Amino acid sequence: MNLLKTLLFGITFIAFSAISSSDITAQSKGEKGIGLMIGDPTGISFKSWTSSKNAFDLGVAWSLESNGGISVHGDYLWHTWIDVNKGNFAFYYGIGARARFIENNDSAIGVRIPLGLNYLIADTPLDLFLEIAPIVDLIPSTNGNGDGTIGIRYYF
Repeated sequence: MNLLKTLLFGITFIAFSAISSSDITAQSKGEKGIGLMIGDPTGISFKSWTSSKNAFDLGVAWSLESNGGISVHGDYLWHTWIDVNKGNFAFYYGIGARARFIENNDSAIGVRIPLGLNYLIADTPLDLFLEIAPIVDLIPSTNGNGDGTIGIRYYF
């Protein structure tokens, strides 16, 4: 369990460092967003743009899996913009890590591959997103898993 706590601290430190060091605005609404995600996991979502096509994403949430637990993930994302009449719409993909902490030592650390849709609403500091993320847990053993959420973020 100490290894899991150390890795969680490292993932969280790297993600927050990336979010706080971003200085390129991807949209006029702001480069940092915070909001809610609902699904598995359900919790808080943070996003920080590093350019018009790239961003860091961090989630801290409760897992709805049968044995529950706290889930933390951090991802680096690439966006492909699609023309729409109002707002901005993108397909995105990325790579990241997830740690899930459960009381009965079923905790796990793995690699995430997020795939999603992101809509930046015109004339508002909000975005909507839909994401699925296949996961390969590596610690304590190799196992397949996945996340799926919908959410909204406010940019500042």
